[in-house]
Amino acid sequence: MNGGRHDNMIDGSTHAALRDDVARAVDFRGDVTLTTTEGSTIEGYVFDASLETLDAACIRILPCDGSPRRSIALREIARIEFTGKDAASGKSWENWLRRYAERKLAGQDASIESEPLG
Repeated sequence: MNGGRHDNMIDGSTHAALRDDVARAVDFRGDVTLTTTEGSTIEGYVFDASLETLDAACIRILPCDGSPRRSIALREIARIEFTGKDAASGKSWENWLRRYAERKLAGQDASIESEPLG
């Protein structure tokens, strides 16, 4: 990773691989950049996917530019790039507990309140 961006790029050359990649994009908590088979790109947050049948397989994305949510058929996706930072990266319970204990042991103020978003 460089500067919070993932160098991880996925080529949707096979449908089975693309389905796996879309499932991974749904689990990813950052923005992705989709390149369509027509060459256009859409950057945003993939929040849902329907992968039951080949003909109906699609993803739903909330574009970064503020435009309305879109549904895009898998057959229209050529590539997926994980271009955003995963918002929950490093924020596991174990990491929180470790930081809390370190602060307490160092005599610093440590509370159970969540950290500010941003």
